[in-house]
Amino acid sequence: MCIHQLNLLAASNNLPITNFLGKQHPIEAHHLSSICDIMEKAMVNGDTCIIRCILVVFQVVFKFFFSPQTERNRDIVRRSGLLLWQLLMAPKSQICPEIQKEVCLAIGSGLNILYPGEVEINNLLKLVLTEGERNSGLSQLRDVILTNLAEQLQNNRFGSEDDDHYRLNDELLHYILKIVVRESCILITKCQTVSKDEFQRLLSTVPAASSCLRYLMAVQNHLLSNTILIKPDENDDSDSSLQGETLKELKTSILALATQILTGCDEVLEMLQQVTTALINSDISDREQRLKGLEQITKATMLGHLLPVLLTSLMHPNLQTLTMADALMPQLVQLVLYTSQTALLLKTQSPVFSELGSSPSCTSEQKGKLFPDERMLEEKEEPGFLTGLKIPAPWAAGKTVETVHPVRDNYKFKETVHIPGARCLYLRFDSRCSSQYDYDKLVIYAGPNTNSRKVAEYGGNTLGYGSRSVLGTGWPKDLVKVEGDTVTFSFEMRSGREHNTPDKAMWGFACTVRAQESSEDVSGGLPFLVDLALGLSVLACSMLRILYNGPEITKDEETCQELLRSKLLQRCQWQVEANGVISPALTPSPSPLPLTIDEDREFTYPSDALVPPVGHYFDLPRIRLPPGIMIKLREISGLTVSSSLFCYNILLLLIHRVLSDAQSKNILQSLSSNNGRMIFVTIVLGIEMSDGNR
Repeated sequence: MCIHQLNLLAASNNLPITNFLGKQHPIEAHHLSSICDIMEKAMVNGDTCIIRCILVVFQVVFKFFFSPQTERNRDIVRRSGLLLWQLLMAPKSQICPEIQKEVCLAIGSGLNILYPGEVEINNLLKLVLTEGERNSGLSQLRDVILTNLAEQLQNNRFGSEDDDHYRLNDELLHYILKIVVRESCILITKCQTVSKDEFQRLLSTVPAASSCLRYLMAVQNHLLSNTILIKPDENDDSDSSLQGETLKELKTSILALATQILTGCDEVLEMLQQVTTALINSDISDREQRLKGLEQITKATMLGHLLPVLLTSLMHPNLQTLTMADALMPQLVQLVLYTSQTALLLKTQSPVFSELGSSPSCTSEQKGKLFPDERMLEEKEEPGFLTGLKIPAPWAAGKTVETVHPVRDNYKFKETVHIPGARCLYLRFDSRCSSQYDYDKLVIYAGPNTNSRKVAEYGGNTLGYGSRSVLGTGWPKDLVKVEGDTVTFSFEMRSGREHNTPDKAMWGFACTVRAQESSEDVSGGLPFLVDLALGLSVLACSMLRILYNGPEITKDEETCQELLRSKLLQRCQWQVEANGVISPALTPSPSPLPLTIDEDREFTYPSDALVPPVGHYFDLPRIRLPPGIMIKLREISGLTVSSSLFCYNILLLLIHRVLSDAQSKNILQSLSSNNGRMIFVTIVLGIEMSDGNR
């Protein structure tokens, strides 16, 4: 037990003994071989005391004193692993639970020594995850390994060298999630299947999260916290920057994890709805207690540990992306339906609402029964799960400002309360407010500091001590109204306490600040499933807005807003070139296009019009222009020619009219290039937007 205590102390990184043990020389191979000899002899003799001691020694040796660098050391490690595995897989009749626990702790301590390769560790984890339910030893080993990984992952930074070691691959995460879903469904099913006494025992003990659920929570918190807390590079906000690459990798990991979690929550909610319906239709005596306790039990499942954190984090701007919305939207809609329907089922069984929907002719049996064709009440009776529920108003509770009780000599207190958006604030003082003398007073200012407008001041007491009087009209019994959204309290105890002054005469003050005059009752919160349904609905609406808005506008699109609004360019047929650039669809030279454009008929391109042009010369794209523009072009040119010659004649005429000789020469030379067509489009665009005087 002394060695076991030493191991527990060494597990703490904050104690000096950890540094001391870490600086010791590694143990030699023949010493570990002697330990294995003792273990083998104890196993043959069935000496449980020596076996437990050697297992604790293994834990300390693997953690601090052994490094399997030589071939002889590796042979000893394999021998130690076989002994530990032999103990772990022994029948229950041959091994006690305490020894089995120590074996799991020993393997967990020497996991990286016994299984040095990533493939070996993954194979071990796959074994304990798939066969853990059939073997208690493997199940206990699974819990030890996942608990250690969860603790290490919480202290690890994303992208570090050990991050991939602590964060398991997708296949193992899938196995863990299946276990968590099964555990959650079993826990919910117990609300229906266990006896009355067992159900009360289940409610009285808060179910601790399993090791698989804790590991999933650690992975989720690890990814989400790094994503939310990451700061963009002020000098480089592109996706190729270090922060951009890290954020992109985090989003990919979160999307994969969120998809699996939402899928698992969908199964658990389906089971919850089935159990709720079965309880409502049952005739058990404690049905109401079970329905009330069902929501409490649900909080102990993955619905309470994983889903609320995920929903809140997905509302962060770093995760409000089109990719995330497109992938998660179908699952969110399904979860909204399940949670809202189940919340409505539970709410309709509440005594408050069952009285509203009942009639004198209804029997007690008909009230409780929920027939298949009547699982939802009519809309006129119960429109939804929020009807009749009081939405919590955080501002209604107000904020309490108070001194210490009682106040001491030379005591000073100053605090400012700010409630954004409030037109005025209402102050309600405690009836016990008092100070020894009237100059031991509280001053209230309508503003953020003591330089603001003074509203009132209060001090003294009427208990017959000190000054035996109060300042002004005394401590207020009614509400005190302060204009604005900010109030400052400044209290100072200037007198020394007299020997006969009791505590009640030096109680100080306490004041509640609200943004509304009526002090309405503030509920402790919404029911869990109602709150979950609202959170899912808010997230779904946010994702719908992202899908509706589509991709964000790029800088190039902002720069080209005027061109994109052009009616002329909107009539073009566009194609994507090999380098990804979007350009008007060009017609190759041999294409049988008509020589003239029919202004009264919509033009259609041949099937080969979108083939990339061959050679340096090609025709300009055929664009159907309105008759008004065509008339203006003819008036300016004074010519009537075929469409190709007409376009080029108009272009030449405009170039000579608008530009200088040097500019005209440069423009004409560029017409033979691939970018020459854009000059023509730009000039014709000017004609389209002008008033026809050019």
